[in-house]
Amino acid sequence: MILFFNPWILLIWVIASWMIGMLGRDTRFGFAGNFVIAFLFSPLVGVIVLIASARPGRVVRRRDSKR
Repeated sequence: MILFFNPWILLIWVIASWMIGMLGRDTRFGFAGNFVIAFLFSPLVGVIVLIASARPGRVVRRRDSKR
């Protein structure tokens, strides 16, 4: 069985996965996690994981006014 594969599809797939990894470098999974998810499953799944992942935020403590 001969498989015909267009190398441009692979190039676009890798570039899209790399962009998702770069966008997710400050999230819970980091660059490597987002890149691997996007590369193995699909860039669309990578975008969904990127949107759903928690970004570390600053913890803001409120002062008690009773002190």
